[in-house]
Formats: sequence, C-alpha cells, structure tokens
Amino acid sequence: MYETILVTLDGTPSDRAIIEHVKQLAKLANSRLVLLHVADGWAARTYGPDAVSPEIAEDTAYLRKVREEFQSTGIPAEAELAYGEPADQIIKWVEQKGCDLVAMSTHGHRFLADMFLGATASRVRHSIGVPVLLLRAK
Repeated sequence: MYETILVTLDGTPSDRAIIEHVKQLAKLANSRLVLLHVADGWAARTYGPDAVSPEIAEDTAYLRKVREEFQSTGIPAEAELAYGEPADQIIKWVEQKGCDLVAMSTHGHRFLADMFLGATASRVRHSIGVPVLLLRAK
C-alpha cells in the first residue's frame, strides 16, 4: 500500500510524534522511508546545495541520526536535505520523485498563527495528489 513514505522533518521536538508513528506504519506496510528536511536559513536559501553553515552541518547530522534510528529497527530509510522554502521544496520533491504517502507533524497552530507562521502542512496537502498523514505534535 505505502511502498515509499516521505517523512518531512523540521528538526524540532515535534518530529518525535511522526517518527514514532511512522515506525509502526512502515513495519506494518513494509515501507521504505525517505526523510526530508528543508534547510531554510539565509545560507540555504541563498546558496542552495553549495551552502556551508552551522545550520547545514546540524541538519545533516540530525538527518543521519534519524535515518540510523529507523535503520536500526530494520526499516529501510534514506535522508535528503533540500534548500529553500519548506512547502515549495516538499511539493517539488513529491512531484519530481513521487511517493505513496507524505507523513508530517504539525505544530497545531490555529487560524491566525497559520496566516502569520506559514502553514506548511496546509500548503502541502492542498498541492499534491498523494495522501498526507498529518499528526499533531503534543
């Protein structure tokens, strides 16, 4: 059913909710995971893949750690770092590479906060044609 699951990570504690949920789902569905984090700091937005900054180093280490966590439980996982605006990059990834499910944690903002803070999850779910699993972080 879900051969490839794209798991978006933002590098905050809210990621734990989706990580733990997807562990169980991936085992049940025998899925392969792609972990995607979008670096969106100044260097990442300005230089893209050529960016060198503490943010990029931390993001790369974080993705490696989460990938190893999944792999240690027998779940095939790979990690990718994208650069720029998170919603745009997630949508682009899905359109170019394809997956069967996108799994995301949400911060649980409400109307006004979403207007001012972005609402990445909302933009993604309205822009792609594959199912999106949204799990509200506690």
